[in-house]
Amino acid sequence: MNTFVQLMVNGLGKGAVYALLALGFVVIFKATEVINFAHGSLALIGGYVIAATVDMLGFPLAAALGIGGAGLAGLVIERLLLSRSRFADPNSLALLTIGVDVVVVEDVFRRLGTTVPYLGAPWDARPIQLGGVTLFSTQLVALLVGLVLITAFFVAFRYTDWGIAMRAQAENREAAALMGIRSSRVTATAWLVAGALAGVAVMFIVTQDFSGTGLSRSTHAIAFAAFPAAVIGGLDSTAGAVVGGVVVGLTQALTEVYVSIPFAKVAVFLVMLVVLVVRPAGLFGTRELSRV
Repeated sequence: MNTFVQLMVNGLGKGAVYALLALGFVVIFKATEVINFAHGSLALIGGYVIAATVDMLGFPLAAALGIGGAGLAGLVIERLLLSRSRFADPNSLALLTIGVDVVVVEDVFRRLGTTVPYLGAPWDARPIQLGGVTLFSTQLVALLVGLVLITAFFVAFRYTDWGIAMRAQAENREAAALMGIRSSRVTATAWLVAGALAGVAVMFIVTQDFSGTGLSRSTHAIAFAAFPAAVIGGLDSTAGAVVGGVVVGLTQALTEVYVSIPFAKVAVFLVMLVVLVVRPAGLFGTRELSRV
């Protein structure tokens, strides 16, 4: 029983990280109808900035720079590439993000060379004992941070001018433009927010408690596991992104122990396929993936 409780709590912590990443996928899709396959690269950029500055500035300032750097990278990608091709087909723009992803990944690891740094998170590798249950502090911090940020996101999405504009544009782009909503501003902000969320997520991914690896190509693979989370919840549903993230986190945590670690990597995609067979638009989505 203790093992199951431990897995559930740690799985929820992982789920919070995947939910932050999945929200990035969904926000960009709602604003542009483009699937951003470069989302893992935004996380890598944030991680690289933290790794490069943490010894000089300390973790809090380095983390702030990493989050800001990832958000700025998302904004630059949108302004320099996608905004100049705004009339292109969304599928063509999705392919463009694949090219961006390849370039960014190779450049980051060219700069890192043979080093595989951890981010030096102050909470990493400090297990917590609660009533005979061993919990990973990274997952607990991730769960708390995720709850705060996800709550803040939904409040902003519901009540701020940006959130109202985002929902209006997602509902009907032409009508939103006639109402004076600037599509370019909404889109740019979406990429900025998505990048910042990826910058937060990478702080937890590149730890011993979460992945057991430093900033490496596996970081990119882990970040991309948030795509199944977004698909499971529904690519056009922010609430679905959170649910999908929790489903992915719990699936990984449970299958790693009760089945095997290699199977855990496959199990997430099996769950995604089952969900798509039962409901092609995802659990909370309205647009089927085949129509994207």
